[in-house]
Amino acid sequence: MYMRSLSDLEHRLLTELRSNGRAPVSQLAEKLGVTRATVTKKMGQLETQGIIVGYTVRTASDALEPGVRAISMVIVERKNSSQAIADVRGIPEVTALHTTNGHWDLVLEIACRDLPDFDRVLHHIRSVKGVVNTESSLLLRTISR
Repeated sequence: MYMRSLSDLEHRLLTELRSNGRAPVSQLAEKLGVTRATVTKKMGQLETQGIIVGYTVRTASDALEPGVRAISMVIVERKNSSQAIADVRGIPEVTALHTTNGHWDLVLEIACRDLPDFDRVLHHIRSVKGVVNTESSLLLRTISR
């Protein structure tokens, strides 16, 4: 499945929705500096295109302990690195994105419901234009924070 590149506004909207999926459209519009009609239209487009697949409430226990947590290292093509980073930032399950030096260009922190969800997210990451290779490790237990 090909995922189109997201605009800056779409990325900012997804970031706000990740933070509070129940935020009123008026509040989102104010934070983004656009009209309520623009927010409503963008949300509808993102839903139709399958980028937003639903809205949910996260409880404290969900936020602290998702079903599957992972670290993925990613190599991206230099010529497409900015766009690849922008596209990966739009994936809701990517909870943190880090640039790094050495063999890997990016390190992603990922939180998913379960293994099939992780498989879907990993497939999505690998389909991003400019992503050349990935290597992932599931986090089994946290010993220290």
